[in-house]
Amino acid sequence: MSQTQAGWGAGASPRYEDLAARFRPVFARVRATAVERDRAHRLPHAEIDWLKETGFTALRLGQDQGGSDASLPELFNLLIELSAADSNVTNALRAHFGFTEDTLCSPSPDWRARWLGRIGDRQTVGSGVSETGEAKVGQFDTVLHRRGADWLLGGTKFYTTGSLFADWIHVSAQDEAGEPVVALVPRRAKGVAVLDDWDGFGQALTASGTARFADVHLPAELINPTPERFPYAMAFFQLVHLATLAGIGRAASDDVARLVSERTRVYSHGNAGRTRDDPQILQVVGHVRGAAYAAGAVVLKAAEALQRSHDARRAGRNEEADAAASLADVEVNQGVTVVTSLILDATTTLFDALGASAVKEGLGLDRYWRNARTIASHNPRIYRERTVGAFAVNGAAPPRQYRVGSA
Repeated sequence: MSQTQAGWGAGASPRYEDLAARFRPVFARVRATAVERDRAHRLPHAEIDWLKETGFTALRLGQDQGGSDASLPELFNLLIELSAADSNVTNALRAHFGFTEDTLCSPSPDWRARWLGRIGDRQTVGSGVSETGEAKVGQFDTVLHRRGADWLLGGTKFYTTGSLFADWIHVSAQDEAGEPVVALVPRRAKGVAVLDDWDGFGQALTASGTARFADVHLPAELINPTPERFPYAMAFFQLVHLATLAGIGRAASDDVARLVSERTRVYSHGNAGRTRDDPQILQVVGHVRGAAYAAGAVVLKAAEALQRSHDARRAGRNEEADAAASLADVEVNQGVTVVTSLILDATTTLFDALGASAVKEGLGLDRYWRNARTIASHNPRIYRERTVGAFAVNGAAPPRQYRVGSA
């Protein structure tokens, strides 16, 4: 069934259905065991391998590079569908897709060719940016020390989402002079330890815990010569979260509709002889579905703004790319509270269409709210609303980067 036939609206492009058809069988396999994996805390190693085998992790590369030449709206539409299967998997690949954009936009031809080749070979990249230590905002305790022509990396990262599943870890650090340095660290290099110690009540299978680096030797070719990120990076990473929320909404909507259609028990004070005919119950199902639909529409519209910045950067129009990236931040930030509120409400309201049996662990319906609440807590939405207000009233551009640290 196409996305249009399912009532979710047309896809991101005229060719979207053909593109999505390649990956939907894998999405279905991922979804089939999502509840079981959540309950057993079984990390999605196999599921990510399935996606790699189909070329999903190389979506943004050209066809001659082993990819699908997917546009950003197409990518985000597919991330919504993947998130409907399992939002943990989308989150685990977030850093990889972000690094892909870095590479596509890199001004260094050698770096770009080397890493696009590795991505085309189905190698993946995890996150090694955030820390929970005493470093001040904008600084890192993770340090790269020069050793002749090479480097030694030492330090600890947290929120290392996706790194446990990846071939490489994208690490942000500073050198001995305090200058920013970005390196790609082999996941299995001597001195690298990635732990599954993330204990959040949601997104529990993303392995978003600790990574330790103890005198990890890195040749100079693994140090990014241009460490600044792609222009629309802030909007991109936040929009992945919104796409994930939209996918959670779709999955919750599908589940509540199916459970209502299967339900045989009714209340004496209900409105029909069958639950599926009760207009109040149908209203609840429609409310949940409408929230998911609206969330997806916001994501796809915002993805168009990112595409404008990307196109300008690839054409060498850097000032235009920066201006478009700033406006993309505005568009994404405008959607943050809307999408978050819609999905948090929907993943709570869905229980009103069902009886007490809906809270049984075997159904796993609680994971939708837990996962949505966890994603929504990553980047406080109150600050997003403030930056939108500052733009609307004073024409102020949103911040170009967000960092967390001690005051």
